[in-house]
Amino acid sequence: MSSQIHIATRKGLFRLDRNSNGWGIGCYDFEGAHVSMMLHDHRDGMTYAALNHGHFGVKLHRSNDSGENWEECAVPVYPEGAEIGADPFSTDGKPKPASLSEIWALEPGGADQPKRLWCGTIPGGLFRSDDGGTSWQLVESLWNLPERLQWFGGGKDHPGIHSICVHPKNSKHVAVSISCGGVWVTEDEGVSWHCKADGIRADYVPPDQANDPNIQDVHRLVQSPSQPDTYWAQHHNGVFRTTDGAHSWQELSGIQPSPFGFAVAVHPKQPDTAWFVPAIKDECRVPVDGQFVITRTTDGGKTSEVLTKGLPGAHSYDIVYRHALDIDGTGNCLAVGSTTGNFWISEDGGDSWQTISTNLPPIYCVRFTKT
Repeated sequence: MSSQIHIATRKGLFRLDRNSNGWGIGCYDFEGAHVSMMLHDHRDGMTYAALNHGHFGVKLHRSNDSGENWEECAVPVYPEGAEIGADPFSTDGKPKPASLSEIWALEPGGADQPKRLWCGTIPGGLFRSDDGGTSWQLVESLWNLPERLQWFGGGKDHPGIHSICVHPKNSKHVAVSISCGGVWVTEDEGVSWHCKADGIRADYVPPDQANDPNIQDVHRLVQSPSQPDTYWAQHHNGVFRTTDGAHSWQELSGIQPSPFGFAVAVHPKQPDTAWFVPAIKDECRVPVDGQFVITRTTDGGKTSEVLTKGLPGAHSYDIVYRHALDIDGTGNCLAVGSTTGNFWISEDGGDSWQTISTNLPPIYCVRFTKT
């Protein structure tokens, strides 16, 4: 079982360590800074933290000793003249210049690519590094697709790539999801891309556009490590699943008490088991009946159970962001953090939860150190 967790928050990066006395904060870095994303690369032990300093821009730091010491490395840079598509809700209908607003996803490449990193950004660019973050290259094959100009912002002002799934058995196969831009897959290391969101629907556009795969707002995409053709998608309109490598998607009606949410985690060894954190709906982003719960399905979404043991009862209005739910390599230990700074851990697959903190800053990302 993993013995370390990193928590990226609105006011710094926390490291939780597990010892004989339980879980406790072992390290606190970047005090007061907005840490939008972090990654612990299990291949070489390097830890990365992406900071958003607002007017002062985006910075990326890395550490080879679990956060004891940090060094600044390069950030993705958009080439001169790069543009994002016009916001469909704007009045002028004109494209805007593209510049890095936020690092929204960081993932390692395959085991055969020891220094490869993938980075998803706002406004919708995918970048690749082959030297552990010392330099970055825009994946122009995705950026130059004419369909990209139709992407638009969901919860953010501009479109953003928030989920990157590298196939565990074939590192040339990569899937990304965009809010709002659907799911895109490459099988040739980024030479070509295909939009694979058929079967996913959108309620926030006119009915004749609802099934357009290129405008789908997938909130979070995760891939089953044990059965890589299985993906789970927590979408703006519900939960969807594919078992054929994203060629077709099925909407799941068994997720209770609500199919709306942002986070999803899949069991590392059981592809039919996944966890969600439900809210009422887009227009009312609070837990159903004001009770914070975790939902688990063990049969591929046909049915689900609502987990409450150890979680707060009535009048708990926590919401969980896309990256603030994680599961360790055993499938037994889960960790989740909320927008109001509450943090819980389960060591029995979600059957019961223990409160680790109730006063952290708003939590953006939770990740186990893979040990």
